[in-house]
Amino acid sequence: MRVFTDRYGAGVELAQCLEPVLEPDVDGGGVVVLGMPRGGMPVAFEIAERLEAPLDVLPMRHLDVPTRPGLYYGTIGEGGVRLVDDAVVRECHLGDHEMAQIEAKQLAALRRRARRMRGGHARVPLAGRVAVIVDDGTSLDATAQAACRIARAQGARRVIVAAPTGPVDVEKMLTGYADQVVCLDIRGESYPVRSEYRHFSAVSDGEMVALLDRATRRSANGVGAAVAPTPRYEEVEVVVVGDTTVTGLLTTPEHPIGVVVFVHGSGSSRNSPRNRLVARILNQAGLATLLFDLLTPEEAHNRANVYDVDLLAGRLVDVTGWLRNQSTTSSLPVGYFGVSTGAAAALVAAADSRVAVRAIVSRGGRPDLADRVLARLTVPTLLIVGGRDHVVLKLNRQAQAAMPGTCQLAVVPGATHLFEEAGTLEEVADLARDWFVEHLGRQRGVCQPAEVTAQSGRSSS
Repeated sequence: MRVFTDRYGAGVELAQCLEPVLEPDVDGGGVVVLGMPRGGMPVAFEIAERLEAPLDVLPMRHLDVPTRPGLYYGTIGEGGVRLVDDAVVRECHLGDHEMAQIEAKQLAALRRRARRMRGGHARVPLAGRVAVIVDDGTSLDATAQAACRIARAQGARRVIVAAPTGPVDVEKMLTGYADQVVCLDIRGESYPVRSEYRHFSAVSDGEMVALLDRATRRSANGVGAAVAPTPRYEEVEVVVVGDTTVTGLLTTPEHPIGVVVFVHGSGSSRNSPRNRLVARILNQAGLATLLFDLLTPEEAHNRANVYDVDLLAGRLVDVTGWLRNQSTTSSLPVGYFGVSTGAAAALVAAADSRVAVRAIVSRGGRPDLADRVLARLTVPTLLIVGGRDHVVLKLNRQAQAAMPGTCQLAVVPGATHLFEEAGTLEEVADLARDWFVEHLGRQRGVCQPAEVTAQSGRSSS
């Protein structure tokens, strides 16, 4: 049984297997990659990037039996395409009128959800094209059968189902539905999908929207992703002060220009879907990333530890020192990407004489918790705050005024504290990438503090 790092890494591997299968179709722009919500979307995103193909989501809704909670008699997709289990219909004595009411209700809900997931983008047409339906392995059952039927009803001339992992009978189950099934690893019945991923956290609607938005803008601009070698993923353990061991994920692209350490006060940095999305975009720009848990699972249960900035900063200093002793990162300039209270820890650690930090990015951070070091902090710092995160925005403006070195405040319009709104997390990732690429690998300079509106890049009062 293979074990994948996460859905993004699995997507990179799966794309390599799909390239020869789809080679006759790619040049003509005849391929559309369709992610199964939710878990299939990160996998599908990496495939679409490497095939330079359009990406879309394939939303569906189960048709529930009203008198039997948890039982459904079919699935419905966009355009009203249905897959119905006649045996369940007969067993539950469902009439045509009753089913029509259920289907109308679910179709309306599906349309609303599809609009949210696409973030205002139009559905990608499938007529005459090859539909590659992608999942992480969890929906390779009747749901995948329905997905194939939906794609054909929308005009797809060929349907391929692709997943990093699938059950032993996946090809038999999809016979007559898919033209081809591509799976990297076939698992036994006793192995759940989760066991084949080191990191298998939930995929949020916000993450799906960000992925679709990024892929749609790439297609609209005619910009294809450069097919870069697969980064090296490495699970690491670092012993910090007090003989505590913290765990992390070190991702190193080929010829890295720097390394960015992610700092999250809640102990969830390593598994945070938001941080992973940002890290992947930094990796594509040639930056190594280290996502690690500043707190052990036991420590994270105590909320007081989340606000113990000195504890977090001390561990960050130790982790930074560990990077200096690793052959792959010893010569790389270091940056910190801090979130919430982790941003305060990043600022405090950067002021420590034992580390040399070239750049800091704070996302929705609490720099006020690091006020004792702000007046002497000269590390180039980018503070990113949501335009609707009013309290934190005020705190960041005050911190910016207190910092003597290079400091810029980027306000993302319409975003709240967690940047869950469509496109806002992507904006954070792009801002962070540009900041780190600019400041890692060259000597620090000093410029006048400024505040910008993220979408326009213009100075703002």
